[in-house]
Amino acid sequence: MHRGGGSYIGLAQPLAMSGFSSFPMTDTRTRIFLDHAATTQLLPEARAALDRGYDGWANPSSPHAEGRQARALLEEARTILADVLGWRHDVIFTSGASEAIEIAGARVRVSGRAHGATEHAIVPHAMGPKSKAIPVGSDGLIDEAALDAVLAEGPSLVAIQMVNNETGILQPLDRLAPKIRAAGSLLLADCAQSASKYPLPDADFIALSAHKLGGPPGVGALLVKDLGTLEPVGGQEKGYRRGTQDAPSAMAFAAALAARPYNLDRIAALRIHLDEGVKAAGGVIIGEDSPSLPTIGAISLPGASSAALLVQFDLAGIAVSAGSACSSGKMKESAVLAAMGVAPDVASGFLRISFGPRTTEAEVDGFLAEWARIARRQKAA
Repeated sequence: MHRGGGSYIGLAQPLAMSGFSSFPMTDTRTRIFLDHAATTQLLPEARAALDRGYDGWANPSSPHAEGRQARALLEEARTILADVLGWRHDVIFTSGASEAIEIAGARVRVSGRAHGATEHAIVPHAMGPKSKAIPVGSDGLIDEAALDAVLAEGPSLVAIQMVNNETGILQPLDRLAPKIRAAGSLLLADCAQSASKYPLPDADFIALSAHKLGGPPGVGALLVKDLGTLEPVGGQEKGYRRGTQDAPSAMAFAAALAARPYNLDRIAALRIHLDEGVKAAGGVIIGEDSPSLPTIGAISLPGASSAALLVQFDLAGIAVSAGSACSSGKMKESAVLAAMGVAPDVASGFLRISFGPRTTEAEVDGFLAEWARIARRQKAA
């Protein structure tokens, strides 16, 4: 129901009168979707779990039989999620990775805050204005000397992504985590893009998002190694998050993780094919020599406009993006590329291409054919 402007649409009114049905739905059968890092299609296993969860529709905090049934489903989801991920500590369900990061950023019981310069935009917001930005090199990897300097200043919560959401670059958390812990600091790892693809890092806090891996939007989790390091607020989730718990979505989230739909060997072959085709038409692969997750590729047509490229691909029936879905619609310069020192003519023509579990070679070929046509038109202009 629409609740804007203090007015309400009556339940008896037809949906068409609300204006929602006037917007034509995209026919996804005729389009190529290569923006899975923004969100990916709901898996059949997740949809089935969602339906099962709605059978236990009551409030999980209610003491009656219906509430206890919903609580049992919620705890089943919590157990499945932890078992699939190999997590032997606490799981706090949230509305997504952003809320998980906000909870940790605001309430972890150490005074200092620091974050990688290429983190998702929610991180500096959640960590606060006094958080120290740790620079990265041109390869997108954390400057370890700068990290050491931050750690020498005293205990901090240090936020470093496992996989960057714009470039796919993989941070060496297996090497960084021990030095962060040895300095008396705590590690917050944003694993929204890596969960179900790579094992979890050895972090104190891990942020997850369901809709990046085949679950529904609006649900995520904060994994916490020691609840004593986090300030409680009362309410639900053992007192660490207020609000009615969403058992159906938690069930679907757990089912999506358990499905493990990504064949990274197959996707890596698709990425090689994509990168070769992009370069053959005069394009550039950003962070080409850095360790990266094959499902996310940062490419550029130097001298082009990201906004113009997005329009051309969309008109050709191909969905791509120019960075994080939280900011690309505003078409601001990528803070990630700026932190890496990417040349302005390369940054101006940046696109993010991201694969899902079912992305096919034919879809990549379709993208590359349009990429080559656009490159030829630019060269001829």
